Amino acid sequence: MIKISVMYPNTPGSRFDHDYYRDQHMPMVKRLMGDACLSFGVDRGLAGGTPDAPAAYVAMGHLFCESVESFQAAFGPHAKVIQGDISNYTDLAPELLISEVVVG
Repeated sequence: MIKISVMYPNTPGSRFDHDYYRDQHMPMVKRLMGDACLSFGVDRGLAGGTPDAPAAYVAMGHLFCESVESFQAAFGPHAKVIQGDISNYTDLAPELLISEVVVG
């Protein structure tokens, strides 16, 4: 299984609508990807690793798929719609990490 993590850097002065991301954007991604998206999760950054340090990321979204190929096949046809929705919840440029889930 793989995990696609979409991470939004915690940049002072940026805008991020957590409610929209959780309630609208991520469910839309799941619906468009269909069965290729096994599940998804959303994290809200709270703090960094030292006292009073800010979180490195304001939010992260995670998609779980069987393989890179299944992700690409399901995401690709909808990429423009999904990426076009980003401006509805943030002005940040997301960072992407695709990883293998070795412990679940």
